[in-house]
Amino acid sequence: MVSESMIIKKVKAAKAAAEKMVTVDSAQKNTLLRRMSRALKKNAEYLIQENRKDIAFAEKQGYSSALIDRLRLNDARIKAMAECLNETAALDDPVGEQIASFKRPNGLLIKKVRVPIGVIGIIYESRPNVTSDCIGLCIKSGNAVVLKGGKEASFSNKAIFLVLREEILSSKLPAGCIQLMPSTDRESVGFLLKQDKYVDMIIPRGGEGLIRFVSQNSTIPVIKHYKGICHTYVSDKADLSMAASICFNAKVQRPGVCNAMETMLVHSKIADRFLPEMIKQFQEAGVEIRGCMRTRKIVKKGVKRALAKDWDEEYLDLVLSVKVVDSLQEAVDHINTHGSHHSDAIITRDKREAEVFLQSVDSSSVYVNASTRFTDGYQFGFGAEIGISTDKLHARGPMGLRELTTYKYIIYGNGQIRQ
Repeated sequence: MVSESMIIKKVKAAKAAAEKMVTVDSAQKNTLLRRMSRALKKNAEYLIQENRKDIAFAEKQGYSSALIDRLRLNDARIKAMAECLNETAALDDPVGEQIASFKRPNGLLIKKVRVPIGVIGIIYESRPNVTSDCIGLCIKSGNAVVLKGGKEASFSNKAIFLVLREEILSSKLPAGCIQLMPSTDRESVGFLLKQDKYVDMIIPRGGEGLIRFVSQNSTIPVIKHYKGICHTYVSDKADLSMAASICFNAKVQRPGVCNAMETMLVHSKIADRFLPEMIKQFQEAGVEIRGCMRTRKIVKKGVKRALAKDWDEEYLDLVLSVKVVDSLQEAVDHINTHGSHHSDAIITRDKREAEVFLQSVDSSSVYVNASTRFTDGYQFGFGAEIGISTDKLHARGPMGLRELTTYKYIIYGNGQIRQ
């Protein structure tokens, strides 16, 4: 168990480093990120070896196949982690960017410019790639980062951190700009959440229980990466072939991630034609279907009865809720009632209907004729992401470099005084 004094020591070091990070130029940050990328690839065997310890623990604990998939490292995933660092290095540096500039009648020149937030605490579960992605994004945006991973990835997270820290120690950046909490117990999270003197923002990434705990116990502002109950609504005006392709991708391509479809809504006018073949494809891919009464009347075999709680469930697995609806408005109402404001899609050839859906669905990312699986910092062109915010302040949707900055006003005068 880690003592509160040890946590304070680490966040103090991060705060001191953050004060120096604001003066680090883009060239230095980019050089470090590229060196980190090479270091990950060079140490792939070591990272996989440590990851095997986490996989063995997960299997012993009986974790789901989807969770183990999120946890697993292999050569391809390590290469992808390395490429994310290179891509982050290639992105424009937001620090110092001028947002606005204007001159007042009294001659004051006022500029609004982007600056780092400071110290960002990230509390996360499962996916070890979060360790390198967040380190890269925080360094590029001029922030210090305090990482607190979960017990299921403790060996992997530590190994990635140690590999990347070696590159920082041999660079000109302040050594304390990345910190890893060594403990995996919940009590240490509670200690971290009270360090508002040193930490400027907390981003939790994980299950609903973790996010609720963080939100309820933090004295530091929290940006919530809440659960992803994502919907796809198949309109009676949809191209059904396109709809089948999109829905299958949204559920099956990688079911254990927050932007995977958890509920499919189908208009009653095309349900008889669409659902039998669509559900057959899902079942052949190993998807368990939980359907409303009308769905079960259309597809009589292999569809479990959907309970009221299923409409509010983030499965993160090969499980899908299916509901037949009678109108666009019913679909929108269902999404706004049961969704998590993450990502939702409509499949339709009707432009007016698409516009109504886009305006009416209150989610961070709303799609027309595309899979919800694209809600991702990399896919949006942001490079790696720090998370996907389902909040409305100060960031919403995939959080990239700009979402890790705030701003300040810089005022130039020539002797003005206020009368």
